[in-house]
Amino acid sequence: MGKRVSVRYLTGEPEPAPAFTDAVGVLTSWTESTLSITRRTGETVRIAESSLVAGKVVPAAPARRRGPAASAPELDRVAARAWPPVTGEPLGEWTLRASGGFTRRANSVLPLGDPGMALDEALRQVIEWYAARELPAYIQVSTGAEGAQELLAAELETRGWTREVSARISVAALAPIGDLDADTSAVTLSRHLDDAWLARYQRSSGEPSPEARTVLSGGPSVWFATVAEPEGGAPAAIGRCVVDGRWAGFTAVEVAPERRRQGLAKAVMTALARKALDEGASAAYLQVETDNDGAHALYEGMGFTVHHTYHHWRASGQDSR
Repeated sequence: MGKRVSVRYLTGEPEPAPAFTDAVGVLTSWTESTLSITRRTGETVRIAESSLVAGKVVPAAPARRRGPAASAPELDRVAARAWPPVTGEPLGEWTLRASGGFTRRANSVLPLGDPGMALDEALRQVIEWYAARELPAYIQVSTGAEGAQELLAAELETRGWTREVSARISVAALAPIGDLDADTSAVTLSRHLDDAWLARYQRSSGEPSPEARTVLSGGPSVWFATVAEPEGGAPAAIGRCVVDGRWAGFTAVEVAPERRRQGLAKAVMTALARKALDEGASAAYLQVETDNDGAHALYEGMGFTVHHTYHHWRASGQDSR
């Protein structure tokens, strides 16, 4: 239990010819003659014990051919520092985060470690803490890498929590991004979050909330990139980078719809990467929702590879925001 396994099992009747398939993931339960295996994507596969053919324990995480090495908790902590909540409160080794509802990342529990109490009591306190702030209770849970939390995901599922909005964390060496053949002459870098930048930011609808400004401005070393339109108005492209030790985290890279496929996203990434290299960073990461195929293709072309996936689990009976 809790180990990464590879199993082969029957998918149909054994006659006239048996059909087999394989499943690889973390064994999260084995009850009532049924195994549950959580894949790296967070999907749960349930297999009848009677259909098992073979199985073995395999390494906790696949060997990585490219990109910097890191555990899931290391990356999750770094990413959390780059997207800091307005309010954070410990629950044992868990962190309860609230930011007035601005993004699930800043309004969810980061459960890295032991909450210091039985799980059911911890979940009760989580629900009460968010209810006091008129927010739904979310827990951010990672799957698919060393130190990830497949067992917690399985426990939440058995208690009726709902998995929503999955995203992939991808990593890359930083120097090749800074060396991309991109025209960065139109990119302006600033420490200051201004109204022009926010005018392009897709999560801004009307006047950005104070919580949004606080989250976006927070982090160890924050840089904002802007490509202005010659005629004024909202910028043609924006981006944000947070430098934290060896890591440079890229967020909010956005391009005006009419200016896409002109190399502006590459220019923004390249300019920010060069600034992060100047500050001593050597590794890059970014977070993209799993269904954003265009963004995944763009970043794969820059050398990013998927490290792991995280999911937001919402408490049973609560509306999402």
